[in-house]
Amino acid sequence: MLADTESVRCGQIVTPRSFAGLMELYEQNYLRLRRIAPDLDLADEMISIAPGHLDLYLSVVERCKYTTFLRMTYRFRQQGRLICEPDLHLRIYHDARTAEAQDRLDRQHHRIRNGETLEEKWRLNRFLYKWLGFSLHQGHRFEPITGLKKTVNQD
Repeated sequence: MLADTESVRCGQIVTPRSFAGLMELYEQNYLRLRRIAPDLDLADEMISIAPGHLDLYLSVVERCKYTTFLRMTYRFRQQGRLICEPDLHLRIYHDARTAEAQDRLDRQHHRIRNGETLEEKWRLNRFLYKWLGFSLHQGHRFEPITGLKKTVNQD
């Protein structure tokens, strides 16, 4: 059997830190991302403003037929410099309906890559899962940025 959908239908939890658990996490990340950004075709630069919370920015870095590469971050001013944290890069696989965190910046501004081990992939994608849930709870929803200049250079 290629896909075990029985656990999803029955509400069972897939084993964490397993390959099946990671695939389930990718699917959940996709669903949450589509709730917070329902139409990625609207614009390449989007902002979510939730009253009483930090503004959240989403940039489309690359669009392909079956994938979209995104950058999601908060933007801070610190000593006259623009700081982007956590500056998460993620790839959406539209045909598979999954979203995978690729890498992010830590608090010391070191890039944390999505490693080759299952544990590393789990940790980074679990971060995305929690951040999307937190953002949805705050009421975030992305809308196109209109009338604003780009303020952050994309890598």
